[in-house]
Amino acid sequence: MKLSQALGAVALVLAAHAFAQSNLDIDSPAITALKASMQQRHAQLAPLYAAGAVGLAADGSVALRDASGVPLPQRGQVNALVAAENADRAALYREIARANSHPEWEAEVRSTFAQRWIERAQAGWWVQRGKDWVKK
Repeated sequence: MKLSQALGAVALVLAAHAFAQSNLDIDSPAITALKASMQQRHAQLAPLYAAGAVGLAADGSVALRDASGVPLPQRGQVNALVAAENADRAALYREIARANSHPEWEAEVRSTFAQRWIERAQAGWWVQRGKDWVKK
């Protein structure tokens, strides 16, 4: 192993260790507002999760998984709901990384939350594992 490869490996281990000590439950006014917005929207998303129309994606977003589960006249509204949720989720990941004084951790925060969302999904909801959708 070359010295530069060894130093790169050490840097990755140190970064992973530092991220492991991050506070994912950190709070700020922006985080509180995002959580409130997401909580309010959840009442509209929950029936869509239960019906299988919307699922929890592996990248920490939500996705319109099965458009046939939504009547055509309502698809625009559901797409807007999903887009709003994904905008808030992206902002939440960014704000948590920023509140930890490490904006460069945004991708790790997103990945960790993606795992949390999927682990905490209710039975019967669809979640993405790798590229495949599975019913939990």
